[in-house]
Amino acid sequence: MHYWVRASASDFSGTLPQPRSGHTAVPIGKSKIVVFGGLHDKKFLNDVAVYDIENKLWFQPECTGNGSDVQVAPSPRAFHVAVAIDCHMFIFGGRSGNRRLGDFWVLDTDIWQWSELTSFGDLPSSRDFSAASAIGNRKIVMHGGWDGKKWLSDVYILDTISLEWVELSVTGSLPPPRCGHTATMVEKRLLVFGGRGGGGPIMSDLWALKGLIEEENETPGWTQLKLPGQSPSPRCGHTVTSGGHYLLLFGGHGTGGWLSRYDIYYNDCIVLDRLSAQWKRLPIGNEPPAARAYHSLTNIGSRYLLFGGFDGKLTYGDIWWLVPEGDPIAKWFIESPQKYVPDSKGMAAENIQSAFKESQRENDAIAELQRTLGISVSLSGPVLQILDESEDREFIELGSRLIGERVSSDKQGLLNQTIEVLRDHWRTSTPISIPLKELGPLLRDYQRLISRHHLANIGSDFQSIDSWLSGKEAYKFFHLKNVSQLRMDDIPKLLAEYKKILHEHNASGARAGIEEHSL
Repeated sequence: MHYWVRASASDFSGTLPQPRSGHTAVPIGKSKIVVFGGLHDKKFLNDVAVYDIENKLWFQPECTGNGSDVQVAPSPRAFHVAVAIDCHMFIFGGRSGNRRLGDFWVLDTDIWQWSELTSFGDLPSSRDFSAASAIGNRKIVMHGGWDGKKWLSDVYILDTISLEWVELSVTGSLPPPRCGHTATMVEKRLLVFGGRGGGGPIMSDLWALKGLIEEENETPGWTQLKLPGQSPSPRCGHTVTSGGHYLLLFGGHGTGGWLSRYDIYYNDCIVLDRLSAQWKRLPIGNEPPAARAYHSLTNIGSRYLLFGGFDGKLTYGDIWWLVPEGDPIAKWFIESPQKYVPDSKGMAAENIQSAFKESQRENDAIAELQRTLGISVSLSGPVLQILDESEDREFIELGSRLIGERVSSDKQGLLNQTIEVLRDHWRTSTPISIPLKELGPLLRDYQRLISRHHLANIGSDFQSIDSWLSGKEAYKFFHLKNVSQLRMDDIPKLLAEYKKILHEHNASGARAGIEEHSL
């Protein structure tokens, strides 16, 4: 079991970095984490913020240039790549305004000195949203990105001693071009996951690249990996962080579907277990941070440090620890559970009301959604008709997008997995992170769980249910005929009730009996 614990300013010395997204945060040895750049309120940043791990201190070093350049530091940017080799942080590319960048810098963190590097060889084109990782303690591998005109699938290797770039010639099958993905070096292989591909689709494929280690004498080649378990839904702007024998994937965003104007932002934790070679959900004992993308998640021993990000409306400046159950931070949390009180720096909860008002101004978007998509809960006479999961087309289609595979009602095992993944998605969602298109399936599943597991002993006719519900403060949305009857300020209440019902449903072991129920 792991726990999310939100840090406060009083937990650190020094000045915390300002909110941002699209920044980088790299560990330098075991002593510090260096944050660079990012985007906040349409302003691109080029500041350096450092977390001193041992002293729990945040500080902003006064960085100098090497004396030979007129420009002392990299220009403000976001969506660049940053890789640490020993005490050096290498920076390449990114975006500043509408310009893609192709410059190359290194920061010596022993003396806090920037140097712009003149490299040679097969120079990469200017790009943003690419992904990179260290190969040992000398080389860097970079893959893909967006050059402003096309998605890229090229692979470059940089020797940080000679400063020579080499474009890797790869034979055989290639991953589709992409940006906003992750690239993580695991022993001898580079693992690439997700991203946005050519033409705009968001992907959930996993690829491994061999041939990066000279001593192995392997021919470079890509292999698509299809691992068992609860694989992540399609996404980009996520993070993959190495920790022990597993890789931890957190956050990112996907699409709400071609009929939706809204993206889905995630706050789930999914582990790629290197020992069993399968995907697993990381058990979390409390509510996670708000869903987000283009954040940073850095490993510090058995802990992970989350900072910043963006959820489509808000830029975050909050700092969270993800810690195992035995960690002192987790013990403190269990003994004194935190109340999530947002500060003034981009916290989602404080802006829910204003965000809902903004949605209301869009011509009553929920009513428009119902008209466009035909979302409803059908009624026949006085009896409330509850669709089974397999008959709820929108419910199954939404779950199919989350698992990245088309699901049909005759594939019971995959159907059960889809139901579990979708419910887990809602369990970890916040009101502001749920696209309007999801409200119909969410309301129907809420009514389905009540009718199936909470009203089994009082009769199935509408009059008996109505009589029982009349004295209940909860379950106030059971009577709704369709989602257009929801007000915007009902959404947090509906989600809270749904999570409570789902918790009771899971605790009763009803999840294993989905096939046995027929309404």
